[in-house]
Amino acid sequence: MSDTEITTQSTTIKNSIFCSSCGTSIALDAGFCPHCGSPNKANEKAVREAQPGDTIDGKIIKSRTAAGLLALFLGGIGVHKFYCGSVGLGIVYLIFFWTFIPAIIAFIEGIIYLTQPNDETFTRRYCV
Repeated sequence: MSDTEITTQSTTIKNSIFCSSCGTSIALDAGFCPHCGSPNKANEKAVREAQPGDTIDGKIIKSRTAAGLLALFLGGIGVHKFYCGSVGLGIVYLIFFWTFIPAIIAFIEGIIYLTQPNDETFTRRYCV
C-alpha cells in the first residue's frame, strides 16, 4: 500500500458514520444511505423530506404513492410507466395489455413502489 491509499482510507474512516437503518458505513455528509435509501440523520440538510416536484440529480421527484396506485389500478395499460418517464416500456405494456401479463407485472410493481422508504429513493430507482 502506498501512503496515499492509507491516508485516503483513514480520512474515509474519520468522515464516515453508520446508517441508522441498515448499519452500512456512509459518508458523514451523504444525504441518504446508498444501500437502503434512508436519510442520513447526522446531515441536517438531508433530514428535510424531499417533496414530489423537487429535483434530484436533474430528475423531478415523483410520488411513489401515485405511481403505486397507478400501477395497481391502471398498470395493465402501462400508465405508471408513462408517469415515471419510461415511455418505451409504457408502449410495450399498451401493445401486450390484452395478454394480462402486463397487469400481473404491474400489480407486483405497484406493491414494490408502495413499499419504497421515500419518494427520493423511488425516483432514483424507478424513474427516468
